[in-house]
This record gives sequence, C-alpha cells and structure tokens, in this order.
Amino acid sequence: MSIKIRLSNVSKTFTTRAAAGVAPAPFVALQNINLDVRTGEFLTIVGPSGCGKSSLLDMIGGLSKPSSGEILLDGKPITGAALDRGIVFQQYALFPWRTALQNVAFALEARGMPKAERFEIAREHLALVGLSEFEGRYPHELSGGMRQRVAIARSLAHDPAVLLMDEPFAALDAQTRETLQGELLRIWERARKTVIFITHGLEEAVYLGQRVAVITSRPGRVKAVIDIPLRDRASTEDLRSTPEFGALRHQVWSLIKDEVVKAQALELS
Repeated sequence: MSIKIRLSNVSKTFTTRAAAGVAPAPFVALQNINLDVRTGEFLTIVGPSGCGKSSLLDMIGGLSKPSSGEILLDGKPITGAALDRGIVFQQYALFPWRTALQNVAFALEARGMPKAERFEIAREHLALVGLSEFEGRYPHELSGGMRQRVAIARSLAHDPAVLLMDEPFAALDAQTRETLQGELLRIWERARKTVIFITHGLEEAVYLGQRVAVITSRPGRVKAVIDIPLRDRASTEDLRSTPEFGALRHQVWSLIKDEVVKAQALELS
C-alpha cells in the first residue's frame, strides 16, 4: 500500500508568555515525530491531554507549520490549507443561518460551482450520512449527532483525499457516539478516504482504527503504532465485548497508562 502522508522528524515549539521581567521560554509540544499514513487507511491517534495531538493535526491540515521537520502529502510538502484535506472538529462549526443542505454546499459555492450542481452533490453527501430527509433543517433544529453528520458531509462534499478528525464525537452522549462510530466506518468503507482520527477514548481508537498511534506525554513523540486486525466491525454484534477487542484495548492501555501519569505530574509541577 502506498504512503499518503509522511511525517519526518516533525517538531513543534511554541514561545510561551512570561511574567513581567522574565524572558519568554520555548515550549516543545512535539518532538521528532516520524509517522507514515497509508493511502486509504483509517489511523487513530491517542495520547494524554496536552501531548500535542491537535497541534499535529493542525500541521497536517496546513493550519500551522512545523518548527522543524517535513510533512509530505503524496510526496509533496504541505505548505498550507487546501481542499485536498477536509477537517472535522469537535465543535460543529455550522453556519446557523444556513440549512443542512446549504451548509454542505458551502465549500462548493466558494469554488464557484453552479447552484444546481453543488446542491446535487450536497444531497448525495447528506444521503451518505443518512440525513436526506433533513436537508431543509437549520442547525438549531438538529440534534448534536445530526449536526456532526452535516459537518462530516460538508467535509466530504468537496472530495478531499484526506479527512482529518479532531475528537469529533467527544461532546456527544455515549449512545450517539457509538452510533456515529458505526456510521463513520460505513462512510469510510464506501468512500475509502485516508482518515486520521484523534481521540481520548481507547475503545473508540481500537474500534475505528486499522492502526492506533500512541503519543507520549509532553513533548509528544510516537511511542508505538499498533495494528488492529479486527474484521467486519460494523457487522459484528457487540464487538467491544469480544476477547479480541478487550486484548487490543489492554495493549493500547498498557502503552499509554504511564504517559497519562507523566502528563498529570507535568500539570501539577
């Protein structure tokens, strides 16, 4: 399988604000990240709070630049944001004055696509996320799970090669979250986009990912990348209760638990 995204010795350093009379100090968020993401792969990333996961996604999305190192997409350096990468955040970021259909069509409208064509594509993607009957609803008329589906449809509508997802289900209740996890897998199996999905949830990481990348406490480094050899996730009833799933979750937890303790100690220091 070909490599879609390659991160080579990527580091990110911020300059922190200092008290009066004290020189600003560098803050190393990520250090020497080396990671390959395969074409069409669903990769999940887990790590303790503050380890730099969101900063990593921002750099892949072109929203910020590495302090050092290189990020390649299809062998070419990422120099900024572009339509070849769609981003879904925890907050839905929908326009409240636009209907679901109009929200999904927004990126296509910005590209100057004719109205009939962009609405046809938007309807196809609302159908993909199971919201065909709600195209005329405004965000305040939709549940949280529905709003996140609209956000996913909007990100997919302009046909990005890569979908970047930063804890998109974290604000949802447990039942809605599990439902959307299954829906996301169904969408991924149909669209076969390259997906990078950040989460704090170990079960979510194992359930969704073909591989799970574990990031260390600050400064964030890649501690391990674990293959998840689960098949037919959506068709296996109560997959999370199987011994195979439990063993994989324990493997991820055994790698991350020390990092969580280190992160908590850093917060207290």
